[in-house]
Amino acid sequence: MAIKYEQQPENPEISSFQHSIRHFALGFGLILIAFNLRPLFASLSVLLSDMLHQQVLTSTQAGYLTTLPVLCLGIFAPLAPWLSQRIGNKRSLLVVMLLLTAGTAIRGQGNLFPLFLGSAMAGMAIAIGNVLLPAIVKKEFPHAIALMTGSYTMALCAGAAAAAAGTLPLVKWLDTTWATGLALWALPAGVVLLLWIPYAARSERAQLSKQSRVTGLWRDALAWQVTCFMGLQSALGYSIFGWIVPILHDRGLEEMQAGLILSVSIIVQLIACFVLPSLAVRCKNQSLTNVVLALAAAIGFLGMLFGPIEWVWEFSVLQGVGQGGLFALALTVIVLRSPDARVATHLSGMAQSVGYTMAALGPLLIGVLHSLTGNYAASGWWFTALCLGAAVSGLKAGRAVLVLSSPKLNP
Repeated sequence: MAIKYEQQPENPEISSFQHSIRHFALGFGLILIAFNLRPLFASLSVLLSDMLHQQVLTSTQAGYLTTLPVLCLGIFAPLAPWLSQRIGNKRSLLVVMLLLTAGTAIRGQGNLFPLFLGSAMAGMAIAIGNVLLPAIVKKEFPHAIALMTGSYTMALCAGAAAAAAGTLPLVKWLDTTWATGLALWALPAGVVLLLWIPYAARSERAQLSKQSRVTGLWRDALAWQVTCFMGLQSALGYSIFGWIVPILHDRGLEEMQAGLILSVSIIVQLIACFVLPSLAVRCKNQSLTNVVLALAAAIGFLGMLFGPIEWVWEFSVLQGVGQGGLFALALTVIVLRSPDARVATHLSGMAQSVGYTMAALGPLLIGVLHSLTGNYAASGWWFTALCLGAAVSGLKAGRAVLVLSSPKLNP
């Protein structure tokens, strides 16, 4: 007599719980990765005055150095969709963390060539990571776009704030050089790399055999408006990261105090990044919010540059609200203007490739203007022009419509 074994039905509560745990782990991992994508910029900013004083760099070379990783964000952003299609998002992020750890370590070797080489490697890694994060949010968290976008943009700002506030104290506490101060930020990146290896090793359901493309995106007006918004607000942000400490030092503040002011501004950005996307997605569109934030960033920067020095903390807070909100909303509109995750990947690649190439002009021109004039006053006009451009493009990019391209598969 054969014995029948009845298959027990899967417990839906356990399955739902496991799915929630996996989702939480993925979200937390993305936040840890995001945290490591900005110390590269802020750690250099707070050490730049010391490097100029020691004649490690000229003002022009400093302009090139602050521009190089931003330019890499634009040049290498198109690699992200290509890499994702071949090895999947999770393994692509593993490559990101490997390059970021190596590049950050290399740039702390103490002379110009590894400084520029390491910055370029880390910039390549950040470019790919920047593009993948909005696409993964669109795919994996379709019902929590604002929450996840706010969370990982908050982590981006937190990483920048930690580098701005912690680099100089660490250098002084360890009684070491600027080179070690730059290389120290390879340690948290290396830890996240090790934590991500088991997660990336799991099989990923990705259509690796079908290479997808999106047609019409580069001819779509809305896509270009999103791209310009991303680029112009990024030019504002990297100008602040690269030059606000030397600017405040030039106005008579000590380097430690100037670095702390930058850190406060970035902490405010952190709060704005987390709060504003959730508020903005509840509005009919994000146009007015984008304009107000651009004006706040402009007033804050001009106040730090020309305003009474005793008000510099208040101006830094205002600038942080504007800049943090602009950054979060620029990433949010990429997701909101995309009809699906595949289009989001390509729109993110376009916006960040062209946008960060535009953004590279921000810190570069501040360095050039300082070399030509011997002061930072001319930077105020440049920054005002960038803010007006961000306001206009943000007004257009904030409209509640979708890009008109349609995803197609290659035969």
